[in-house]
Amino acid sequence: MLEIAIKGSKKYWIWIGLLLAVMGAGFAVYIEQFINGLAITGMTRDVSWGFYIANFTYLVGVAAGGVMVVIPYYLHDYEKFHRITILGEFLAVASLVMCLLFIIVDLGQPTRALNVLLYPTPHSMLFWDMCVLNGYLFLNIIIGWKVLEAERNQVKPPEWTKPLIYLSIPFAIGIHTVTAYLYCGLPGRGFWLTAVLAPRFLASAFAAGPSVLILLCFVMRKVTKFDPGWDAMQTLSKIVCYALIANVFFFLCEIFVTYYSKIPGHASHINYLFFGLHGHNALVPWMWTSMTLMFIGIILLIIPALRNNQTLLPFTCIMIVVGTWIDKSLGMISGGFVPSPLHHVTEYAPTLKEIIISLAVFGKGLLILTILFKIAAKVKEEVRG
Repeated sequence: MLEIAIKGSKKYWIWIGLLLAVMGAGFAVYIEQFINGLAITGMTRDVSWGFYIANFTYLVGVAAGGVMVVIPYYLHDYEKFHRITILGEFLAVASLVMCLLFIIVDLGQPTRALNVLLYPTPHSMLFWDMCVLNGYLFLNIIIGWKVLEAERNQVKPPEWTKPLIYLSIPFAIGIHTVTAYLYCGLPGRGFWLTAVLAPRFLASAFAAGPSVLILLCFVMRKVTKFDPGWDAMQTLSKIVCYALIANVFFFLCEIFVTYYSKIPGHASHINYLFFGLHGHNALVPWMWTSMTLMFIGIILLIIPALRNNQTLLPFTCIMIVVGTWIDKSLGMISGGFVPSPLHHVTEYAPTLKEIIISLAVFGKGLLILTILFKIAAKVKEEVRG
């Protein structure tokens, strides 16, 4: 099926060329980072995780969100998801590749990643994060490819894929749960020290992942002859709505505990994000924008007439993607580091070089996603034809 990827229109190759150009520019900047270290980034001693880890955290959620089509289709025979399940699995593949690349660029020296393999430490969450991320990646590659290949040949998928499909479901939950444990397992960071962090991560994942998938379905309908199905997209939008409500509810629970308990160490992080602290307020407009977008997204999705509007739905999904990205990436990472455990306020902002390297990682993910989706669309068109 790989031969499908090397056949395309002029627009297809222009898009591939653009992605390669972005990747090339980012790689050139990364060489500078490889030589000079993370000094080219905006990270400091007080804020040691920045734009790279912020995007990593968000993309883990996008990858985990794919389980929202896997569970209904494979476990409950929800036939409406037949066309889009493979898209959810391939979205998870591209997202996980970007996750791993963001970890590599965040390490400064990529060879440091080998320490997890050469010196495994099972009591470390990093070790388990490596296991679940790579495990879920390979599961989706094998399942997605074999199921699509069987569909092209109009035969049933091999029986040995069924256990892998069932295994991928706890892996999907696990990748974001373990990622949440990376944060809430650090007792010195009051903002992350909460048992509700993992459920909050999963709720945002089940809102963001399907939102991205809906947007990709609209793109597929525009640039290919493959129609993922409006009914499936409508069901996904309902999942997004309820997940987003859960995400906002968990956040409001955090607000209640923070201010009702009157623990200064917890309240200082929320105050910094939403009201500023000691004259530092760089993230205040971002966080209020995030909350506004998520609340508007809930309203637009909870009202059937607005949710069923095919013109309005993609804009609603864009608002939800942007809102959850700000909340989960910028807010979650910077909010955990500012102020520091010593009550120092050192604000963080990514540098231009940091952003260019990140764009290269996104370019790599989009390249993989483009190729996989092109193959999937072509096979679907052949089978229907």
